[in-house]
Amino acid sequence: MGGDTHNSSGLPPFTLTGLPGLEASQHWMILLLGLLYTVSIVGNSLILFIIKEEQSLHQPMYYFLSLLSVNDLGVSFSTLPTVLATFCFHIREISFNSCMAQMFFIHFFSFIESGILLVMSFDRYVAICHPLRYATVLTDARVVQMGISAIIRSFCMIFPLPLLLLRLPFCKANVLSHAYCLHSDLIRLPCGDVTINNIFGLFIVISTFGLDSALILLSYVLILRSVLAIASREERLKTLNTCVSHMCAVFIFYVPMVGVSMAARYGRHAPPYVHTLMSLIYLFVPPMLNPVIYSIKTKKIRQRLCKILLRRKF
Repeated sequence: MGGDTHNSSGLPPFTLTGLPGLEASQHWMILLLGLLYTVSIVGNSLILFIIKEEQSLHQPMYYFLSLLSVNDLGVSFSTLPTVLATFCFHIREISFNSCMAQMFFIHFFSFIESGILLVMSFDRYVAICHPLRYATVLTDARVVQMGISAIIRSFCMIFPLPLLLLRLPFCKANVLSHAYCLHSDLIRLPCGDVTINNIFGLFIVISTFGLDSALILLSYVLILRSVLAIASREERLKTLNTCVSHMCAVFIFYVPMVGVSMAARYGRHAPPYVHTLMSLIYLFVPPMLNPVIYSIKTKKIRQRLCKILLRRKF
């Protein structure tokens, strides 16, 4: 395959990679990934179950949390087939179409998560800065509109990516750097001119992740200004405490993303497993930690979870 040229009609397969340079440690990686998947899938499913069953949680903030949990499940299930195939069954080859589909869904859910974090920051802004208008601003219909907007925006941004790759010829070995298909990995493989792909990729990153992070930062600047105007120190801390879960979710989503980008740009001489581990953190840690954080920091979810565990125990 190495010397042959393939165009999109030839549909060349791709070779997935586990942990290059750390093959002897891959059995430990299987255990770690199994734990991450279990916590992510069980944790997010529990969050959805608790919000559905607990009537007091039928509020905009928890509707957005439900959407975040569904999205985190989507991220987990997008990577699960090829990660299992690569690490557990040592099946390294993936077809062109399957790789394009996986790339689409991984980035689709990642872009949705950024949009969900943005609307959650708007929820906190309205709740703290305009509490009397909260019920009229964040109606059920508006919550649905905001959720659908995040999904449609992500679809419109990601849909052209596989189409832009389909037009290019592939003439390299088509060996990927990860156990799943990412656009940043695939864009290195074509022999043709990828200028349009790079420009479009930069555009969607700036117009989604860049814009969303700036608006989230702005919302917290306004929230902080409003909180500092509260006379009571106890009330200030109580108000800020309602934002802690969301701030943690933003932190664990954007920091690994920046780390992956920095490693790709400035860490070209780093061992290959460094890039693999960074991407694993980016894709696996947020879906695992989000339900843990919200279970710990949200009193109603924590109480309901304790009831479920006590029922199982007795």
